[in-house]
This record gives sequence, C-alpha cells and structure tokens, in this order.
Amino acid sequence: MIDPALIPAVAARFKVLGDPGRLAILSALQPGEKKVGDLVEAVGRSQPNVSQHLAALTQAGFVTVRREGNRAFYRLSDPCLARICDAVCESLAQRARKEQKLMRTLAGRRKAAARVRR
Repeated sequence: MIDPALIPAVAARFKVLGDPGRLAILSALQPGEKKVGDLVEAVGRSQPNVSQHLAALTQAGFVTVRREGNRAFYRLSDPCLARICDAVCESLAQRARKEQKLMRTLAGRRKAAARVRR
C-alpha cells in the first residue's frame, strides 16, 4: 500500500503520467535518446506542445536532458517508469481479455436463447 505521507507525491507523479501527450513522448523515448524535432515528428504534436510536456516530464524526474552545443537530447531517466507502464498495460490487457470472454459467453447465450424461441 501507499505510505499515507507519500500520497501527495504519488498523486503528483501520476498526474504527470495522466496526459496522453506525455505518454506518447515517453513511449517515443523508450528506444533511446531523441531531439525535440524527432519527438515532434514521432508524436505528431507541435514543437511548443512537445517542449511544454518535456518540461513537465523533466521536472517530475521522468526525463533528463543532455545538451550538445545548441541541441538538446532527451532520454528516460526513471528506471521504474518502464515497470509502471508495463504493469498498467498488462492490467488493461487482462481486463480486455476478461471482457472479451464475457462478451463471447453472452453472445453464445443469446444465440442459444434465440434457437429455443424458434
């Protein structure tokens, strides 16, 4: 369970992760370091929007920046981030499988009920 003293900090980190644009950027950074322009192209958002999201991700400690002259290269910096995303994705996949199984069961029952009515 979450230590009650950490709840505000945990909520703040999840808030940063709760934006689809930020998640897209994090996903684009999984293979490795990228420049802002590469991220703009990868996520299909404007440069100012990507830069704003990168600032939030950097402040939260999820991303770090390496400067080379006037160029900035961003990369993932939190080793726990992949585990968090994997856990959420696995949870969603399990839920989807259960819902699909339920839908197949219900469809089978509807077909059986329709045959009985004939």
